This record gives sequence, structure tokens and C-alpha cells, in this order.
Amino acid sequence: MKYVGAHVSIGGGVENAPLNAREIGAKAFAMFTKNQRQWYSKPLTTDNIKLFRENMEKEGYKPEHILPHDGYLINLGHPESEKLERSRTAFLDEMQRCEQLGLPYLNFHPGSHLGQFSEEACLKTVADSVNIALSKTQNVTAVIEITAGQGNNVGYTFEHLAFIIKHVKDKSRVGVCYDTCHAFTAGYDIRTKDTFKKTFADFEKIVGFLYLKGVHLNDSKKDLNTRVDRHESIGKGFIDLDAFRFLMNDKRFDDTPLILETPNSEIWVDEIKLLYSLME
Repeated sequence: MKYVGAHVSIGGGVENAPLNAREIGAKAFAMFTKNQRQWYSKPLTTDNIKLFRENMEKEGYKPEHILPHDGYLINLGHPESEKLERSRTAFLDEMQRCEQLGLPYLNFHPGSHLGQFSEEACLKTVADSVNIALSKTQNVTAVIEITAGQGNNVGYTFEHLAFIIKHVKDKSRVGVCYDTCHAFTAGYDIRTKDTFKKTFADFEKIVGFLYLKGVHLNDSKKDLNTRVDRHESIGKGFIDLDAFRFLMNDKRFDDTPLILETPNSEIWVDEIKLLYSLME
């Protein structure tokens, strides 16, 4: 079964996320656990946690179909020690919030070397950062999102993802999120049956589907291999609608949160319906 949703608002408190997801007909959803553009936020209250869990149950959502995203300021591969420690502290806080809410995943962008050291050194720093967070938490998996490779960002190849996984000590608590826009502009084509088959054969060989914990369903404003991260509404960008049809009919993506991050939230209801209509 496919679980399609979108990244919904937590305005008024995290407990509102399940209600916002239900309003758009989502079977899964993504959310932030705090303000994504601030280093520090107030801790979750007992009421926040209680109401979130109650609303999850009331609206029929399972924790494994929720894909929280960490804040945008975090860079787990930062080359400067002081800023790296600040990122690690913030990431740990996000992992702990997921623990409190009973959510098993935290999705994150691996980070950037900022042109100050090698990609490999950055990737190793990311893995070290994940190891620290995992050692201080329980029951939450760190989910690495593939990037477009814009600027100095790492994580834009399957090999990068595999490198991080290799250096994470607890393999049972690390996973991957495949973003269709990011991967496409990083050079992974899925627009035809042959390219779709090849891309995910490579993914299985290099990373492994056992590590796939989520997918971001986004079309792209930029063309293949441009290394620019610009999301577009489904069917309105450079990724053909066929690509989403292939994915929606591929059993390897069953029981995985499939999350829209497309730019127009007003048509998420329609996009969710469109994606389900592609199923044969």
C-alpha cells in the first residue's frame, strides 16, 4: 500500500500536524518538531506530547508513516569545530523531540564542507555526528536525504549515502530519504522505464532498499544534472509524470512515507489525488 502525504504545518503546536494532514487527505506526513529557522526553541510540553499522540491515534496515523525533518541551520559536516558542536547539539535536540513524540525517524540533509575541506572528510564528520546523536538516544533512526549537490553540499550521490552508512556504527538506526527533485538534478534520471530501472538498480546495489525510510515526491524546476535544488509541482517541471507513475506502481515503495514538498500547498489535495490516480 502506498502512503502519500505532504509536509504539513505545526502552527499552534506539533499536535496540530496530524489534523492538518487529515485535511488534505494525506495517508502520511512530514513535519518540523520546532521552528526550522531557529537554533533553539522551547521544549515540548507534556500537553504538546499528549495531544500529538492522541491526534495521531484519532486520525489513524502510524508513527512509521511520519517523516519529521530537522532544522535548516544544522550542518553535521561543518568544518569549524564551534559551529559543528552547535549543529550537533541542535540535531540531538531534534532526535530527542522525536523520541518524546514516539516517532521513529528524523530526516536530515547531510551537510556542507563550505569549501574548507574534502567531501570525504565532510562525509566522515557527518557520520561521526550521527554516531554521537545515536549514542544519546533510543528508537529513532537518522534518515539521510539525498541532495542536489548545490554549492558545497555533500550527499548528492549514492556513493556518498553509502559512505555515511558505512561509518555509522548502528546500522539498524540509519536510513535514507530519496528526493525525486534532488536526485534528478544530481544526475539520476527516472523519466523512462529504462532509466527508472537503472537508477534504482544502482540504488539497490550501492545503498540498498533496506535503508529506504522515506521519499520526497517533487518535480523539478531545473533539468537533469544541473545540481540546483528547485522544487516544482507534480507534472509541471522537467521530471515527466511517467516517473511518478513508475514509482507509484513499484512495490519497493510500499509502506514508506511518500511526502510532497511541492511549492503550492493549495493544490496538495489535488496532487495527492493525482498520484493515487497513477496507480494501475
